[in-house]
Amino acid sequence: MDSLGSAQYALVTTYRRDGRAVPTPLWVVRDGDAIAVWTPTTAGKVKRIRRRGAVLVGPCDFRGNLRGDEVPGTAVILDAEGSARIRGLIGRKYGLMGRLTTWGSRIRRGATGTVGIRITLD
Repeated sequence: MDSLGSAQYALVTTYRRDGRAVPTPLWVVRDGDAIAVWTPTTAGKVKRIRRRGAVLVGPCDFRGNLRGDEVPGTAVILDAEGSARIRGLIGRKYGLMGRLTTWGSRIRRGATGTVGIRITLD
């Protein structure tokens, strides 16, 4: 848990209807006893998680090359309040770049254009 929460990126693998894995590198933050990521509301991973919350998560670099073991988890799409909390955590962890990215996304997509995803590790 600590290695994932402190990693710069996490490879989050979601699953299509036919069972094919779709890995995506994302910024990751620690959220209490879980980890969280942040993504556009219209992203395919959001649709896949709504259908099936089972994911694999592992630390990686920005290109998605694993830097440790993947572990299974359960992902949940957060509401507006939870998503705002995750944006704040992203801003604190990633500093100026995190704050500029979340601010720019808010300008471009609006307050509901992104969502937080909380992942509880199994």
